[in-house]
Amino acid sequence: MSTRPNRTGVLLVNLGTPEAPHTAEVRRYLREFLSDPRVIDMNPLGRFLLLNLIILPFRPARSAEAYEKIWTPEGSPLLVYGRQLAEGVARALPEAEVVLAMRYGQPSLAAGLDRLRAAGCDHIVVVPLYPQYASSTTGSTLEAVYALAAERWNTPFIQVLPPFFDDAAFLAAFAAQGRDVLAELKPEHVLFSFHGLPERQVRKSDEVGDHCLVKADCCAVLTHANRNCYRAQCVATARGIAERLGLEASAYSVAFQSRLGRVPWIRPYTDDVLTELAGRGVRRVAVFCPAFVADCLETIEEIGLRAVESFKAAGGEQLALVPSLNASPAWIDALAALIRPRL
Repeated sequence: MSTRPNRTGVLLVNLGTPEAPHTAEVRRYLREFLSDPRVIDMNPLGRFLLLNLIILPFRPARSAEAYEKIWTPEGSPLLVYGRQLAEGVARALPEAEVVLAMRYGQPSLAAGLDRLRAAGCDHIVVVPLYPQYASSTTGSTLEAVYALAAERWNTPFIQVLPPFFDDAAFLAAFAAQGRDVLAELKPEHVLFSFHGLPERQVRKSDEVGDHCLVKADCCAVLTHANRNCYRAQCVATARGIAERLGLEASAYSVAFQSRLGRVPWIRPYTDDVLTELAGRGVRRVAVFCPAFVADCLETIEEIGLRAVESFKAAGGEQLALVPSLNASPAWIDALAALIRPRL
């Protein structure tokens, strides 16, 4: 009779965070992040020049100031919530070894795979914590995991959790995060703000070649042509949360934040939408950020601080950020339910 252990490892992967809110650490993180050809998808020389002549000399200091505003005594919120999530999923799945890793920075993917190997895990379920697919997030993470796994003599057997942008439990968990906020604020409009992407990256996901960003309603319905379209998956996520909150189509909208550089990014832009809402007399707005399963710089600082200020400066009165899923019990249960069949 075989006595070979059959323990499954679960590798939860988020994007990453600097190790400290200081310029040197932020520069190191940004160098790793923005050197990825799936993130800045241009020729290597152009990417090198952009990174070293334009971005790294100036952006790290500004970003460090922003990180300083959100840093907690325990560290980066993204990492703190990620650890709490991993602990919760481990309790929900006692038959598995659960490890948290980051695509960039620490704890690294290599360290995560090493921990699972040391625990005797030959079968690994990789869980990219990005609800919607993008080559710059999910694609980059999988490429890196596969490359690291291939370096090992005893390669692990890998399964991957697909994007869960339309999973019922995920949508219900996000809706639950917003109910108390909406009940207290009574917003006149709800905005679903997702991280942006350059338009060229969305077009590259269109394997048919004549669908994405060709017409205004190209993302209204998921089809064969746009099945891997990040923007279309974002629209589906917003629609799913809105339905669970009983929001009419006129009561909410979708926008995209965090653009970088001068090339066109997917529209509409979150800052423009908030200015337009304030300009037409909307006083109270609630903002969900369902591209992020954990609160981070883009939610706490970009929306919870800067967007609040700009909305008020444009004539609005109140802007409330709906907390992300973080390590809420409903999210832990939903994620465990997604993983469990793959064990």
